[in-house]
Amino acid sequence: MDKLMDRPWFLRFTALALAIILFFSVQADDETNSSTVGDTQDVLRDVPVEVFYDNENLVVTGVPKTVNISIDGPSNLVSTTKLLRDFTLRVDLRTLNLGRHTVEIEAENLSEKLNVRIDPPTVDVVIEEKISKQFKVDPELNERLLAEDFYVDKMEVEPSTIQVTGAKSVVEAISFVKVSVTGEPGINKSFEQKSRVRVLDRDLNKLNVKIEPEEVTVKVEVKENSKEVPIVLRERGVPGENIVIDSILTNTKTVTLFGPQKTLENIDELRVDVDISKVKESQTVELNLPKPKGVSKLSADKIKVNINVTTISGDDSPPDVSITPTEEDVTKEFKNIPVAVKGLDEKYSSTFLKPTDGVVDVTVTAKEDVINSIDASDFDISIDASGTDEEGEHAYPLTVVAPDNIAWKLSENEVTLEIRLA
Repeated sequence: MDKLMDRPWFLRFTALALAIILFFSVQADDETNSSTVGDTQDVLRDVPVEVFYDNENLVVTGVPKTVNISIDGPSNLVSTTKLLRDFTLRVDLRTLNLGRHTVEIEAENLSEKLNVRIDPPTVDVVIEEKISKQFKVDPELNERLLAEDFYVDKMEVEPSTIQVTGAKSVVEAISFVKVSVTGEPGINKSFEQKSRVRVLDRDLNKLNVKIEPEEVTVKVEVKENSKEVPIVLRERGVPGENIVIDSILTNTKTVTLFGPQKTLENIDELRVDVDISKVKESQTVELNLPKPKGVSKLSADKIKVNINVTTISGDDSPPDVSITPTEEDVTKEFKNIPVAVKGLDEKYSSTFLKPTDGVVDVTVTAKEDVINSIDASDFDISIDASGTDEEGEHAYPLTVVAPDNIAWKLSENEVTLEIRLA
């Protein structure tokens, strides 16, 4: 072995083999390094796009806010670019006219050693004139949110108009400018609320425009269903001996009732009973107003009534309570005037027991020319059965609406009805 290694040709062969092995080893390393440097690839997502145009007078649509880009090249450049993102993507529209254009997204400050692909590489843009216009704001409220028997009386918006700025075609497409008011179900009082304004086209699509101001204040006035009706005074009882009732008057002519709409529709007046049986002299009395069935409240609870009387001496015979004839007056009797039943709940029916035919006679005293100008149809004789809530016989006082400047007397002061379920 030692002799073999000492021979020159052996040493030459060994050196040649080592040189060949070293050559191929270095070449393989160079190829590996070269592959590593040139083939690195990555994707940068959501890269912002800058747009350059006259934003004072123009509006541009169609440019995406961000895009994705792919880069490949030396690994150190790819890593640095991804980390720093010290480049920009831009769309320059400053030299273009109004209308539609297809433009390229340009990359700036990227190394020339990188291969860059932008997705998408081009975009379709629309350049339009920017305009501003004033619009009135319409408030709206879902009335199903209101409590039962309440309604919206008025809604006011402050400010009542707003300024909309945007592309001319978009502003001209505006059909509705609305502000919605919300709340918990059962709204029963007035309130105010700040809400955002919505700008919509005729198909109720929201439009992309600038709104000033974006929020407005809505004042909502909520009221309960109500109805104003006249107050009708009616005498109850018989005046004392030697007492003549001259007049029964009140300065409160009407009262407002609150409650369900269906209930209010059936009430045309509020009748107030005035007991004259204990009246001895002219006086002013305070009377409670009756609350009809189904009505939640009245605008007033009491009224003042002025009762004017005349006291006659015991030697004089008392005149008729309602008729005071003079030499110039004449008397006429109107027969068989029907009595109307008002206010009776729909679940009941009624039958007259007294008088059985449901009619009464009215004796009228007045000047002859007045008597000749009226007939039976000028008298409205009725009873108020609105408080009836059970079956059986019920007596009701009569209420008369008659022409002015006459004195009248009824053949009956009250009627009796039999009430039954319908």
